[in-house]
Amino acid sequence: MRSLLSDLILHRLEKATGNNLHQRLYQALRLAILDASITPGSRLPASRDLAAQLEISRNTVLAAYEQLQAEGYIQTRAGSGTFVNADLPEDGINAEAVPAKHSSSANLGQLSERGAKLLGRTGVAPHQWGAFMPGVPDVTRFPHEIWRKLQNRLNRKLDPRYLSYSRHGGGLALQQALTDYLRVARSVNCTPEQILITAGSHEAIDLLAKVLCDQGDTAWIEEPSYWGIRNILSINGVVMQPIPVDENGMDPPDIAENQTPPRLICVTPSHQYPLGSVMSLARRQRLLSLAVQHGSWIIEDDYDSEFRYSGSPIPALQGLQPDAPVIYIGTFSKTLFPGMRVSYVVLPRGLAAKLKIAHSELYRGGNGLTQLTLAEFIREGHYGAHIRRMRLSYGKRRNALAKMIEQELGKEFLCEFSSAGLHLILALPERIDDVALSAELEQKGVLTRALSGYYMRSTSRRGLILGYGCVDIPQMEAAFNILCACLKQRL
Repeated sequence: MRSLLSDLILHRLEKATGNNLHQRLYQALRLAILDASITPGSRLPASRDLAAQLEISRNTVLAAYEQLQAEGYIQTRAGSGTFVNADLPEDGINAEAVPAKHSSSANLGQLSERGAKLLGRTGVAPHQWGAFMPGVPDVTRFPHEIWRKLQNRLNRKLDPRYLSYSRHGGGLALQQALTDYLRVARSVNCTPEQILITAGSHEAIDLLAKVLCDQGDTAWIEEPSYWGIRNILSINGVVMQPIPVDENGMDPPDIAENQTPPRLICVTPSHQYPLGSVMSLARRQRLLSLAVQHGSWIIEDDYDSEFRYSGSPIPALQGLQPDAPVIYIGTFSKTLFPGMRVSYVVLPRGLAAKLKIAHSELYRGGNGLTQLTLAEFIREGHYGAHIRRMRLSYGKRRNALAKMIEQELGKEFLCEFSSAGLHLILALPERIDDVALSAELEQKGVLTRALSGYYMRSTSRRGLILGYGCVDIPQMEAAFNILCACLKQRL
């Protein structure tokens, strides 16, 4: 029999937003706590009881409870149950703000509709370091002493211009160094004038969405794909069309005569994120043909192609044909460290000058000394040497993690399209709730990402994304033992 609380939650679930049921349940419970529909200090139903009343999986309830507990809304008392905290956090990052009551400034805490939707979908984790956090390199191996010496040397004779707002597009020395590096390492054909320096790839994509797209324009994105790109496009009013990915990358559909072509085509051809497949030459040529025919722009996100552990390097899509409608994005977040916040965009000749001005107008350039130091770091060969060292280290970690998965769980649990990058996917049976499992592991100090969260559509694969970049092998073994214990209970 349903309780009053379960009826309230069911009503709130109908209004909640989110890709997954546990996210909607979390939002419904959180808002009910914040507007005092569930009073501070009150006892929540046991997860099994609430799941039965709502007719949903207990794992879904557990995942919602665990997220509420992690953010300070509820607490579990051994032998007593789960209770709403008397002292609630002032705000949260994953749901709409609740209007203040009896206050003349009630609207100060409210967000716009698109702001609320953005926070309801955010995937930013409170912890960004440790096993098995995906997408994070081993920042402890960065050659700080070399960097410090370069920076000190440059700082002694620093031109005052590097302490002011940057010129349109960033520092010329870094643009020239990148032009030489990309031509050799990635087969990217460009001049320094085509390179725009940005504060991370998110800023680059935000710029492209604002300047190249109008409200309601369509973008093809990979299915599955990185949630960060989806959020940036969404908040800029771009309509996303998920295109399935297989072992050959995105499979672009035909465009009918009465169908509006995409304004943007967002791909990760060298190492699809998160599945890892490499886009075949036939698919690349088809994408280029479609883009030329329909006036679309291809955004090539080449986020970690430097880390390949077998086979030849995969040339960039940008260099396949002269003056291709491809906007190439690269970053130093994976090769050096994320906190540097330096990325770069290789723009087609016809767009370069306009987008550099737009970037200066919207964001203002800066970090002149960092850009100058990075240019010297590349020019003197330290960047290439660091990549070679880290490629060997990451390859060993990848092999060790793959071996652990195969020995402890079986080959069927190892999803591996390519031998590259900084993460592996632990494939899970369809009956396993990967979101709930990831939440349980986080409570035990093991950081993972649920694969299903990278899909837009409800039909998704289950799995855990395991990053090995920021964990050495001994720590990896300890974390993997915790993971196996939690997973085997569910199996």
